Amino acid sequence: MKLRHAFTALLLCHLGTAGAVAAPRDALTPRQIDEAMAQHAQYLLAAGVAFEHGEGVARDPERAAACYCEAARLGAPEAMFSLGWMYANARGVPRDDAYAGTLFAMAAMLDHPQASKMQRYTGDYTGSVPACLTAPDWERYDGVVTRLMARLSPERRQVVNTVIELAPRFGVEPRFALAIAAVESAFNPAAISPKNAQGVMQLIPETAARFNVQNALDARQNIAGGLAYLRWLLAYFEGDVRLVAAAYNAGEGAVERYQGVPPYAETQAYVERVIGYYQVETHPFDSRVVPSSSILAQTRLASQ
Repeated sequence: MKLRHAFTALLLCHLGTAGAVAAPRDALTPRQIDEAMAQHAQYLLAAGVAFEHGEGVARDPERAAACYCEAARLGAPEAMFSLGWMYANARGVPRDDAYAGTLFAMAAMLDHPQASKMQRYTGDYTGSVPACLTAPDWERYDGVVTRLMARLSPERRQVVNTVIELAPRFGVEPRFALAIAAVESAFNPAAISPKNAQGVMQLIPETAARFNVQNALDARQNIAGGLAYLRWLLAYFEGDVRLVAAAYNAGEGAVERYQGVPPYAETQAYVERVIGYYQVETHPFDSRVVPSSSILAQTRLASQ
């Protein structure tokens, strides 16, 4: 089955791994850290494939290269090979045989079956690598989230780890899931709002029932329910992050009624806070989840 989700640029690839990297290491065992890195590397690799071939998202070689590079940095040989191929063929990046040769050599050292053959065309290992393979500066890319993480208790850090773990299973980018959870509850699994929204993802009873959450104050159940709702909203609003965030806050009915972000001060502020964390306004989506909202077609017609 083809994957229908992908990160949308190197900045957007980062928090998929940044949460695991930036979170204090005492929250995870060394083995858990290694497993988390391997899992995120595979997710990033799938993202690169999706963008390279247009599987469920618009074809975007530049973004594919960005995601391959991040996966390669985490040690995925297939990503090293794919990125080397892109540098060798100037797909999404300028042609650079030195980069390509090094990447193919790295993949070959990890027993990639085709990598050594490609070195015949690009040359041997030179040690020259693209800048994205160096360790990223998390404070530069995700300063807001990093500072937030630094203030969290060990219990809430574990909530963050759970969001990062579960988000890819629902086709939701960890950065986006973390943005929603941060704005909703600051990762507090015991949070209850005056409107009886509960838990990390602040599920009201109707939404909890809709997505089969038995105990909204159980952090893992709550996060899974919120992610299921985000997956549904992403499909319904075709990855429009502003509409998805507005609907998560005010309900999809309100978004449809106003054919956009409702004119509620709370909702408008909410959307801006989510965008402030997520820093992008589109998100890949799985069109098989639900038919898209009719307001999208109406908006397109109005803009023609």
